[in-house]
Amino acid sequence: MSDFLTQLGWDAFFEQHFEPFRQKGLEPGRVAVESKGHYLVFTEKGEFTAEVPGRLIHRAKSRADYPKVGDWVALDILENEKKAVIREILPRKTKFSRKVKGEAVDEQVIATNIDVVFVVQGLDQDFNPRRLERYLVLVLESEAQPVVVLNKTDLCAAWPERVEQAKQAAPGEPVLAVSAVTGFGLDKLKAWIKPGETCAFIGSSGVGKTTLINKILGADLLKTGEVRAKDRKGRHVTTRRELVVLPDGGCVIDTPGMRELQLWSVEEGLHEAFPDIEALAQNCHFSDCSHRHEIKCAVREAVERGEISQERYHSFLKLQDELAELERKRRALFDKKESHKPPFRKRRKGRK
Repeated sequence: MSDFLTQLGWDAFFEQHFEPFRQKGLEPGRVAVESKGHYLVFTEKGEFTAEVPGRLIHRAKSRADYPKVGDWVALDILENEKKAVIREILPRKTKFSRKVKGEAVDEQVIATNIDVVFVVQGLDQDFNPRRLERYLVLVLESEAQPVVVLNKTDLCAAWPERVEQAKQAAPGEPVLAVSAVTGFGLDKLKAWIKPGETCAFIGSSGVGKTTLINKILGADLLKTGEVRAKDRKGRHVTTRRELVVLPDGGCVIDTPGMRELQLWSVEEGLHEAFPDIEALAQNCHFSDCSHRHEIKCAVREAVERGEISQERYHSFLKLQDELAELERKRRALFDKKESHKPPFRKRRKGRK
């Protein structure tokens, strides 16, 4: 195992799954960029542009089964041409996904094999505890460690109060207040980025994700844009997900600003993002309590006592409803596919 692969995040888990491919003469690599069916992969032999063969495309059940940024892959390398062919995708440790935009019922994988996800919000007009809860549900479902990052303390005198609001929306999770402009709090953020691990920055456009990454890199390697003064909205300068190797070890993934963040198969993440409500639910009179209209509901009683805010309670119900609607659509799509399958017919004896 080379030092460079270790720096990229290679460990015993991936080594074990790669061993059969090593015997076939393939090389390990990590997907750094995905763009319209073409990939940039990092290997111990250098960087290569890579393609996916037809066999993998035909085997994929959806776009989620294609290589994604952060994936470790088995490569057939053509060194003289600086090209490679992705023969297999290794199992993913973690997977950060959302539902695709619009009415389509499909999964969009944002990035894989992430250890820490920095959920970035601006301490200006972007700050929104309810949106923060939605991000946390998705991150916790991915099994990565969420870290809430409140950027732009230099623009918000009341940032300590907003830190407390964020802690209420993300109970038990780390909350960091920082400023990419002044450098305030960046040491605490950097402490979460460890050699051999991968971090990702997610959040709305204009919250300062790319600027923070450039501060960590110590150079303006990633392109940033101005934030409009009238509404504090940023332009989508980052248009693709990109994995960057840090000089002190470890990797970071920059992602475009997310205008739409729909849930995707996040039942466990929902429970983990609302531990206060889940703990109260254990005391409800009915084991299948929906926390809406049942008698002796411990959750509603806590809301009435002011222990859980009305806003957090309604946010939980909204996410619960969204998850139920997604499951209904998925079942309907499955039933539709099943109904279009040709009926099974037994062959008569004697027919070949």
